Amino acid sequence: MSRPVVLIIRDGWGQNPYSEWDHANAVLLADTPVADAIARDYPRTLIHTSGFDVGLPEGTMGNSEVGHQNIGAGRVVNQESVHITKEIRGGEFFDNFELNAAINSCVAKETNLHIFGIVSDAGVHGLLEHLYACLLLCQRREFSRVFLHAFTDGRDSPPIYGIRYVQAAEKAMAELGVGKVATVSGRFWAMDRDNRWARVEKAYRAIAFGEGPIFRTPVEAIQHYYENPSQPSTGGDEFVTPSVISDDGVTPRATVRDGDSVIFYNYRGDRPRELTKAFVLTDFAGFDRGKKLDLYYVTMTAYEQGLPVHVAYPKPPKMTDILGEYVSKLGLKQFRCAETEKFPHVTFFFNDYREEPFPGEDRGIVASPKFLPDGSPLTTYDQFPQMSAPAVAEATLNAINSGQYDLVIVNFANGDMVGHTGSLPAAIKACEVVDGFVGQIIEATKRQGGSVVVTADHGNAEQMIDPLTGGPHTAHTIYDVEIIIVDDRFKGARLKEDGRLADIAPTLLRLMSLPQPPAMTGTSLIL
Repeated sequence: MSRPVVLIIRDGWGQNPYSEWDHANAVLLADTPVADAIARDYPRTLIHTSGFDVGLPEGTMGNSEVGHQNIGAGRVVNQESVHITKEIRGGEFFDNFELNAAINSCVAKETNLHIFGIVSDAGVHGLLEHLYACLLLCQRREFSRVFLHAFTDGRDSPPIYGIRYVQAAEKAMAELGVGKVATVSGRFWAMDRDNRWARVEKAYRAIAFGEGPIFRTPVEAIQHYYENPSQPSTGGDEFVTPSVISDDGVTPRATVRDGDSVIFYNYRGDRPRELTKAFVLTDFAGFDRGKKLDLYYVTMTAYEQGLPVHVAYPKPPKMTDILGEYVSKLGLKQFRCAETEKFPHVTFFFNDYREEPFPGEDRGIVASPKFLPDGSPLTTYDQFPQMSAPAVAEATLNAINSGQYDLVIVNFANGDMVGHTGSLPAAIKACEVVDGFVGQIIEATKRQGGSVVVTADHGNAEQMIDPLTGGPHTAHTIYDVEIIIVDDRFKGARLKEDGRLADIAPTLLRLMSLPQPPAMTGTSLIL
């Protein structure tokens, strides 16, 4: 029987350093007796989850993809967004083969170029600077048949910043003399990642067929949604109904047609996958799409292994001796568990973009809820803050109690996913739900003689009111997160200060009494 080391990732559970925001801090306001007890009785410290400490530009908030990749790597991982931005500023971007090939195809066929992407400067999924670079490339190539399909944010950015971002994009297009906005869709529709195909279909049909409400300008489309939200809790940019822009109020400016090219400039891969599949898969079955269009389809990065697309910036070579691989090479068994909203993070991203599990790596996936207990559709997670935490906990407890596993990694999505809704009462409830299950996992691990590390990948629920607007805060934060070592052997230990996510894997190896491989440049937090 193994003595398991268990890593619990309380997603979106940060530490707000500003007491003047205590009234907006769901983590603080929640009744969390387990969190309070382990913070009192066991060694704890704060670690960094944003900016340079996770391979992002200074001051950029962390996110789940970046966070889990850094945790799994045991080293700071320079992110693709930084590399792309460096190439833009150095000029290499404008010689990129695939980006130029997309334009070449349009020139040869006398067709249109469509640019897809999130219109936001939050930096989680894409950047306006990258959109502007695509437009500048078109200008340099003297190609002007360019149409932007703008996906509004409101989740990683303030809920009603969409108009200013779209206006900034239109200003850039006007100055360059290249491009017009063809459609506007909230990311709720265009960037789903949980196989909610009815959502994706609405975005697809606006983009490909010009179906949906018609407006003369994108600003008009967004403003109309602000004034007429589908329901009070879905009133911001994230939920803007897929809308078609028409100069005459009847005919769409552009739809995606056979022979056209597409550049999807989002660099984070989990949320562009579904819409991309709808455009490129021959055997697509998510909804009744009709005939697959013949497109030259370019993605900024590799969104998923095996997708039939052209990739502007392929993934760098895989890192070696990341945590999952190293534990596997030593012949040890590991278990990963999350609900579908975060399952790619504890597997694909944690394993440095590897789809397949390592030998000895078992996985437990739990479906995120799509319906409320009464059978009505679940739109946003503030309606059901517990999400699928009970089933995630059950699967994790079964793994621990089996005695098979040396390393168990579990993610509770609630703090982040409910935090993104901007509802303080729901976020409080989410934290309370997670706290109860963390307690159960700790007790089960103790019975097996194991150790538990409790931490987070980034903050969110600790700041539920936007300091700038006074409205709901729906984005991640740049605040540190807590890490607690629940192991009686280390009760009096001191933990390193000024740590970061890259230090978690070395800490886990220390608890497992395993040597740290040289490729891991993080350091154990246990002094």
